[in-house]
Amino acid sequence: MFSHFNSASWRVVRVAEQESRNHNDYFIGAEHLLAALVEERDPAVVAALRADGVDLHELHAQVRRCLGAGGDRLWEGILVTPRVRAIVTLAEEAAGGREVTPLDLYQALRAEGASSAAQLLRRLCARNAAPAAE
Repeated sequence: MFSHFNSASWRVVRVAEQESRNHNDYFIGAEHLLAALVEERDPAVVAALRADGVDLHELHAQVRRCLGAGGDRLWEGILVTPRVRAIVTLAEEAAGGREVTPLDLYQALRAEGASSAAQLLRRLCARNAAPAAE
């Protein structure tokens, strides 16, 4: 599934996995992926977030709220949700034949659109793009 990832994208997946464990989740969801993208601070992702008008500190705080406290872990494994599988597929398609980068993952997460993480990004982008009231 992650065979076309470059080393930076692999780090994002590993951080997402750790986020899952930290929140007592047994899965990597889109919110874990977004948290990992923010944590890793890949220069291209940071630039895209800033271009979208997203404050990194605010995004970090809000994605943490989305993740919540997690539940009770009854199983030690970590699954990848169907939504994250769809995001990975979108990222691989966008990459063409080259390795998937963290920016590809960010753009695929935004393009997927239905996850809480994508909705959070859309809300922050829309709010920051709104013209100031006169």
